[in-house]
Amino acid sequence: MAITADDVSLEDIIPVSLDFAVVEGADTRVRISYQEEALELRLPFGSHSRLFLSEVNRAWSDVCKSPTQVPKFQWINKYHKTTKGQGVVKQALAPLSTTLSKLNQQRKTEKSSDKKGSIEREKGSNGGTQKSKVCSSPESQGISSRDDRNDLVRSSSHTPSNKAQILAMPQFNLRDNLIKCELLKNEDIYTYLENFSFFLGTYNVNGQTPKESLSPWLSCTPDPPDMYCVGFQELDLSKEAFFFNDTPKELEWTKAVSKALHPDAKYALVKLVRLVGIMLLFYVKKEHAEFISDVEAETVGTGIMGRMGNKGAVAIRFRFHNSDICVVNSHLAAHIEEYERRNQDYKDICSRLQFRQLDPTQPPLIIMKHDVVLWIGDLNYRISDLDVDNVKELISKKDFETLHSYDQLKRQIDEKAVFVGFVEGEIDFQPTYKYDTGSDMWDTSEKCRVPAWCDRILWRGKNVVQEHYQSHMALKTSDHKPVSSLLVTGIKRLNAEAYKKTFEEIVRNIDKMENECIPSVSLSEREFHFKDVKFMQHQAETLSLFNDGQVPCQFEFIQKPNEPTYCKPWLTANPPKGFIAQGASVDIELEVFVNRSTAPELNSGKQQIEDILVLHLERGKDYFISVTGNYLPSCYGTSIYSLCHLREPIQDMPQETLHKLAEMSGDENAANTEKPLDIPKELWMMVDHLFRNAIKQEDIFQQPGLRSEFAEIRDCLDTGMPDSLPGSNHSVAEALLLFLDALPEPVVPYSFYQQCLESCSNASQCEKVISMLPQCHQNVFNYLAAFLRELLKNSASNRLDVNILATIFASLLLRSPTKQDLAEKRKTQEFFQHFLIQGSS
Repeated sequence: MAITADDVSLEDIIPVSLDFAVVEGADTRVRISYQEEALELRLPFGSHSRLFLSEVNRAWSDVCKSPTQVPKFQWINKYHKTTKGQGVVKQALAPLSTTLSKLNQQRKTEKSSDKKGSIEREKGSNGGTQKSKVCSSPESQGISSRDDRNDLVRSSSHTPSNKAQILAMPQFNLRDNLIKCELLKNEDIYTYLENFSFFLGTYNVNGQTPKESLSPWLSCTPDPPDMYCVGFQELDLSKEAFFFNDTPKELEWTKAVSKALHPDAKYALVKLVRLVGIMLLFYVKKEHAEFISDVEAETVGTGIMGRMGNKGAVAIRFRFHNSDICVVNSHLAAHIEEYERRNQDYKDICSRLQFRQLDPTQPPLIIMKHDVVLWIGDLNYRISDLDVDNVKELISKKDFETLHSYDQLKRQIDEKAVFVGFVEGEIDFQPTYKYDTGSDMWDTSEKCRVPAWCDRILWRGKNVVQEHYQSHMALKTSDHKPVSSLLVTGIKRLNAEAYKKTFEEIVRNIDKMENECIPSVSLSEREFHFKDVKFMQHQAETLSLFNDGQVPCQFEFIQKPNEPTYCKPWLTANPPKGFIAQGASVDIELEVFVNRSTAPELNSGKQQIEDILVLHLERGKDYFISVTGNYLPSCYGTSIYSLCHLREPIQDMPQETLHKLAEMSGDENAANTEKPLDIPKELWMMVDHLFRNAIKQEDIFQQPGLRSEFAEIRDCLDTGMPDSLPGSNHSVAEALLLFLDALPEPVVPYSFYQQCLESCSNASQCEKVISMLPQCHQNVFNYLAAFLRELLKNSASNRLDVNILATIFASLLLRSPTKQDLAEKRKTQEFFQHFLIQGSS
């Protein structure tokens, strides 16, 4: 892979002119042509190649805007002379015409010596770039017919026939979308199924390094699989991995996997993605690599505050032939009683994990928008309502069917709480957790964990058959056993001839429709009201569009004049744009969600839940949709100053009072007749609750709470009812962190941030900075530091230390006004640690 100019040599030049064309072929192949000559490229997987192609197309469009101006390509002259030194062209080029003549001669020579196709660049498995011949397979033959089809797209419009000019025209996008939509509807006509084998493996390695060969796990099938999707959890349990997402174990385990893949085939690593200790590796047989495209990877953390990556998921999506596949590796919340938290983690992953699309104008793809979804990981569901002895007795009898009836995941799936539409094969192996490390002995520690099937593999989609589902007892590195499944999956492949016929028929039909008919839709409603909107509480209403016109139509919500986006930041329309076939309908979710960035102005009354959406039809008219609502003010997103001046719950206060306090925030000299509270009463309620109930709570501030309980805690703080806080200790702890995170001005105001960085290595200087804070901010800082020191006195029970607390709280109390780099992050932690050491003031 080229990193610097030293790695690159310039060999061929193809002008981007009116005689230029670029056609995207199957998978990672692209054909670039100039006059009568063509150059075929094979590009690496992923978004970098898409960016390159979009830049080429943009340059092409610019040329087409001025078709009468013939570019002279004078910039090429600087490459005519050989220059010395590093990073220069390794070979001086002849003038442009000579270069192209050489290209022409080269291709003629290749044809005469029966070298199939033209020059192809391929990213090899070693990361280098090499030239090779294009194989003459049915798939590569299909590329030429795809070129013909793309030519048809561009020449079927009633406009001048120059392909580049048509591509640059606005109506091309609509026509292209029409064709894509119709092709998708008729996919069964021009595709056929072919079976490919997917090996799925999951292993929680408990922070260990590889100590044994992984072959018993990864090479357990008689025949080599076509694909490997290998997931790890708890790759690294160190604080460095947790706080800075950096670990040497990524390379160690990747090497161990590569060595253990089936020896009867050669594999290429297509993608690796990791979030703290959750890692997913995707390998393919080398002969399949050229048919993999649109590879993207994403991560989502579901740890404390929905961000920390100690729990969550990583995922890879890709297109194989004509099928879209998504692989998810997740690590859900621990502890036997936390099944509701695991359910919440699953739902968070499904809603928050999104992949950007090939077309940047299209909305992101969610997990479920794939033909096949493969889900692996330590899902952490346990066995309930049986004591450890009864569980072990059923295991000794190999009565896994009875034992499985007590499995939390089975029960939650049966209740349709999670994994709706997913399938899991029959479990006929003993639980994979928890063992004494290095043995096959069940947990003999003081906690004596109940054995459980924590490690699971499920799938969703058609034409999937499971060949095996098993654990691998031979591996003893971890307190978990690895699990594998071999799935034979029917993948859609293209029949080039049938595709061409279908395509031509679609184009003919579109030609008939594309007359003077104006698109038209009818709307289910034009006014939407959202009642009692609350902080971090999602509300949604459905807008239905019905295409009652004579032609298919394309819709999009567009910006109003002088506004940066089509809607206010607390509102989204999903999808914001789309395509509706004639006589069809589409449902759009109008979603309202107030977060820390939008809450302050809604709390103070500076903003209201009011907006007008403009729905635009391509070649049609605009429709106006009114969105209104009422927002219930919250202590979340309200300043420390305002809260210290509120003796009653915030929802009992008049809007004018809140607005006036917001205007006075930050002004220490503002006239106020009543003495303020030392700290906000809401902060005191949460800290006091934790001090009385959670001082010895294991994993406090490290394990998330439940969203439903957070809603109850927020309502209690905002209304004053009930008198005591509801919810678990973990939910109250997370509610406290969210409160600090939502403050419009952090506990240490932004204006003091730089002084904190500069004084971080000197304890007395740190204390001096805090003494300069506005009084209410100073009180809050000292109150929180005193509480955290009390927590540290009970570290033997709650498993907290100075580093953990400094990392969690420093980022909330000392927020950067701009994006914080790693060095700043370490300095803020060092600053805050001075106040956590026992005996500090």
